[in-house]
Amino acid sequence: MDYGLTDEHRMIADTVRSFVENEIYPHEQLVERTGEVPHEIAQEIKRKTKELGFYACNFPERVGGAGLNHLEFALVERELGRGSMALTHFFGRPQNILMACEGEQVDRYLVPAVQGDRMDALAMTEPGAGSDIRGMKCSARRDGGDWVLNGTKHFISGADHADFVIVFVATGEDQTERGPKKRITAFLVDRGTPGFTIRDGYKSVSHRGYKNMILEFDDCRLPDAQVLGKVDGGFEVMNTWLYATRITVATMAVGRARRVFDLALGHAAEREQFGQKIGKFQGVSFQLADMVTEIDAADLLTLAAADRLDKGLPANREIASAKLYASEMLARVTDRAIQIHGGMGLMDDLPLERFWRDARVERIWDGTSEIQRHIISRDLLRPLGA
Repeated sequence: MDYGLTDEHRMIADTVRSFVENEIYPHEQLVERTGEVPHEIAQEIKRKTKELGFYACNFPERVGGAGLNHLEFALVERELGRGSMALTHFFGRPQNILMACEGEQVDRYLVPAVQGDRMDALAMTEPGAGSDIRGMKCSARRDGGDWVLNGTKHFISGADHADFVIVFVATGEDQTERGPKKRITAFLVDRGTPGFTIRDGYKSVSHRGYKNMILEFDDCRLPDAQVLGKVDGGFEVMNTWLYATRITVATMAVGRARRVFDLALGHAAEREQFGQKIGKFQGVSFQLADMVTEIDAADLLTLAAADRLDKGLPANREIASAKLYASEMLARVTDRAIQIHGGMGLMDDLPLERFWRDARVERIWDGTSEIQRHIISRDLLRPLGA
């Protein structure tokens, strides 16, 4: 599949793919077995990523990043999708929302994150509020010129390694015709701040070693300097900097599906039953045809959405379509790959059962499939007044 890619684009993809194969694959079984990424391995991945010039490649050159555009970054994420998320996390892609930093925040948070000296995590989801952001109960109130945060966040990826967290909390409420509407503000909270606790979350079957953590705020006091963006401007910050995160899920799903497909294709070409290669049987060959067709379609959707962003075109529906289709495609592809491998596909001697488990969460995080369908249908119906 080649979406009008230049030689430079192909070089980016090839470079990252080679990195994943040589620096990520060798450690995957260890992480899968222990559920941990050893500190020395994490630091080595970070060091080699910096040497490669790809650390914080999603940030502009003026702040120290590689300055890749959306299409180029989608290619990076696609190839990283082939590897364990617990390990590729240290390839280093800080949250773009840090571009909202101002004044002293730039030197304290933005620059160190881009340089790899500090790591961040993003915290929005709560036990009672997932996709319903305005339903969050974690809140901050004014007290003596400071903000006092209280509440809980959960399913926070990367918080176990984070030096600071970007957390969204309710800071007020407006009365509207449709009922109360909460105002949201983003805060920068350093690990070790009194009243702020990071603890182990739940044991997930998907992406072992890439932990979800629980954040607890108990009268955590913060000055105005820790507000990211404007007070009550959390949605503005989200819409400005977090709109493209769903492309990451889509592109990584494509990369992982390619790896799964390669395993299935190789097995079909080598495995013999009834005196011939199983790829000769239509029951297998037609599955391979369906798999690669769906992968190519998902690839085109994701790259086309990224390209629209680079051209400054509206892309909300296209991003939702890419995330929806790619995440559901990955589930179908991993299931078919296991079917082609037969019983061995479910054994942990092969990585297929891991990919099968990992695929399940893609239809949930960064907006469930149902949320994506809502975004798509709303975009279609609104212009018609429906």
